[in-house]
Amino acid sequence: MSDTTATLVATDVVPTSIPTKATSKEAGFLRAVKDCASGTVGGVVQVLVGQPFDTVKVRLQTQPIPAAGEQPRYTGLLDCIRKTRQQEGFRAFYKGTTTPLIGIGACVSIQFVVLEHLKRIFAEHNSRGAVNGLPLLFSNSQLYLSGAMAGIANSLEITHVERTLGPVEHIRTRLQVQLKQPAHLQTSAPGLPFFKGPIHCFKYLYKHYGIRGIYKGQAITMTREFHGYGIYFLMYEYLMQREIVKEGKTRSELAGWKPCLFGAAAGYAMWISIYPIDVIKSKLQTDHLKTEYQQYKNAFDCAKKICVSEGVLGFFRGFGACMWRAGPVNAATFIAFELSMRVLDKL
Repeated sequence: MSDTTATLVATDVVPTSIPTKATSKEAGFLRAVKDCASGTVGGVVQVLVGQPFDTVKVRLQTQPIPAAGEQPRYTGLLDCIRKTRQQEGFRAFYKGTTTPLIGIGACVSIQFVVLEHLKRIFAEHNSRGAVNGLPLLFSNSQLYLSGAMAGIANSLEITHVERTLGPVEHIRTRLQVQLKQPAHLQTSAPGLPFFKGPIHCFKYLYKHYGIRGIYKGQAITMTREFHGYGIYFLMYEYLMQREIVKEGKTRSELAGWKPCLFGAAAGYAMWISIYPIDVIKSKLQTDHLKTEYQQYKNAFDCAKKICVSEGVLGFFRGFGACMWRAGPVNAATFIAFELSMRVLDKL
């Protein structure tokens, strides 16, 4: 995927379809509503498909380091799945689902609204350099920037809706690592109650630790979102754009399995590029909120301690679960989005 300023469409059968949405003349508000609705569908599907995988990933990332001679809480991916099911039942895989089901549905809708808006801006810019009436393809840097801004839009405190991701990620992560017995939690986090659900967790954190407690780990989350979604949407849109040119079809005419395949590829690319950052984020967000009990001062301190105590492999705890999750979850997200857009475009 070499980055060029812009690549000319090489055939006269596709100029109006690169890309279909970006060159659309529909009113901006109606277009944004469709993007938002389709993104929400994609976000809900993402949570329902991905939550069990994410719970296993976070538990593997944050399990305590065993003392000399002790067995780790989970010896691996399958052991974590087995113990979670045996000790807490199937519902444990969906701990903390309510919050992301609402919040991430909104977040993903925001991602797609921002992504599509920036694509339209870049498409208008590229159209000024058209040669012989042929539009220009998006450059890789344009796609990366569009994705990066879409990701960080979740974390910026611009509007009430866009404040969703920080608290959602923090609260969901805390609920995911709680074991069924409160005593287990008290061992690793003295002074904190066993949270009954997302609302209880939110109220407790806000009452005792204020807005800083709610947004714990926000800076590292924003770092993850910027680069991760830059790679994510770059990979997906690049593959879709290439296929449109190759087949000479519009976006909606592509076979349904292609968004699935390209979505899975985008998921793998994103998580491979940001996984060590995600490990640091999970550890910070499950660390104690009281200074006297905290293991990590900040993200850099966390990274340093992981290196010292666990080595490079410490940054890849739960990586197998993450890769197991990345394919199906992101394939489902993009096919849900694309199919929703096709339905709405016919209305």
